[in-house]
Amino acid sequence: MAGETTNINIRMDKALKEQAESLLSELGMNMTTAFNVFLRQAVRQGKIPFEISLNQPNNEAERKRQAQKEFGELVMSIQADSLSNGTDKMTMDDIDAIISAEA
Repeated sequence: MAGETTNINIRMDKALKEQAESLLSELGMNMTTAFNVFLRQAVRQGKIPFEISLNQPNNEAERKRQAQKEFGELVMSIQADSLSNGTDKMTMDDIDAIISAEA
């Protein structure tokens, strides 16, 4: 599945980037892997793979828990897709390996 790769530049708030990198590190991945997981799910589902709403978590800990929950749901969805395609349940290492092979 390896194909030609391209670079994408994204502008974002520095504090947001640092918070995201910290969270993603705790989840065992980097920003590139997270964006690839997000985009793969968006393409598979034909939509943004999570709910977007005006309901804002009240504090940083709640925002972090919500982000972890949503990311966990996204990973479980990828794993469910792999099962429906006749493969064993994928681990984060499996997902990383697929993304790295395509990079």
